[in-house]
Amino acid sequence: MMDRYVSLDEYNTFGLHVTASYYSKITDAGEIFDLIKESVLTEEKHLILGGGSNVLFLDDFYNGLVIHINSKGKILLRETVNDVYIRVAAGESWSDFVVEMVNQGYGGLENLSMIPGTVGAAPIQNIGAYGTELKDVFYQLTAIDLSNGEKVLFNRAECEFGYRTSVFKTRLKDRFIITHVDFKLKKHPVINVNYGALHQHLYEKGIANPTVNDVSNSVISIRKSKLPDPAQLGNAGSFFKNPVVHNLLFQDLQREFPDIVGYNDMKGFKKVSAAWLIEKTQWKGKRIGNAGFHDKQALILVNYGNATGRELFQVAMQAKQAVIENFGIELEMEVNIA
Repeated sequence: MMDRYVSLDEYNTFGLHVTASYYSKITDAGEIFDLIKESVLTEEKHLILGGGSNVLFLDDFYNGLVIHINSKGKILLRETVNDVYIRVAAGESWSDFVVEMVNQGYGGLENLSMIPGTVGAAPIQNIGAYGTELKDVFYQLTAIDLSNGEKVLFNRAECEFGYRTSVFKTRLKDRFIITHVDFKLKKHPVINVNYGALHQHLYEKGIANPTVNDVSNSVISIRKSKLPDPAQLGNAGSFFKNPVVHNLLFQDLQREFPDIVGYNDMKGFKKVSAAWLIEKTQWKGKRIGNAGFHDKQALILVNYGNATGRELFQVAMQAKQAVIENFGIELEMEVNIA
């Protein structure tokens, strides 16, 4: 079923006033098949929307069909001595799912606590935080091919996971709707607290042998301390990815800027902190009208009031240009533009 001229205000965390010319809320796979049968997806421009926490609408009118995934449900598929396999509907809240699994003592998701959005969007972005990525707990997913209505199973290799990306953001972009994601979680968790800020937080709390609950609580505490609540200040989390540069370039920059923040990536490359780059170009906390970068976390582009999507985008592009001019590094957006 499709509705006409539906407000998307509550479906984007930037808090932008946007209307879609067509809107369809999907609660089960059958409704996707109906859209395909009606040839709607071949006739209309379309956007697949989860929690709206990773999208920036440029205009106040989306001239096309917004497919809002709102399916619910979780199933224990099977378990072994060491692992549990959980199937989760794409429309489930990612944050709520993590809390439920952590409370049951299953390991693997704790570092990914309090990330906004839905379960179905998580593999598209290969979400990650505090030394863990979605791919580390991923088993397989089910998706529907919008070109022919076929249900397709993707294993981890077929998803082509990369840093904040997957095959669903590249060569298969907009071709599939994910309906379920299957996770492989640990009954006997292996705790990962190698990420500096997380390790430090646990140390300060005097927690030497953390549980999954300890890690999750620490991640939530850290995120709350430096990330603005979208309900108070419109934002979509980190706007840019951390750029990956060759070691030689990083060494050149390090000689000029000894405090540059970088992490080992693939052999011969470094991942540079985008937040550091933005801060060094004086964009942290900078505001133009109602759009700007947060004063506690330079990666967060914020709607301070009634900014438009284009105003937010222009501020982001100015910061990007400043980084190019000062460091010769081009930042890549993590947020999707609609």
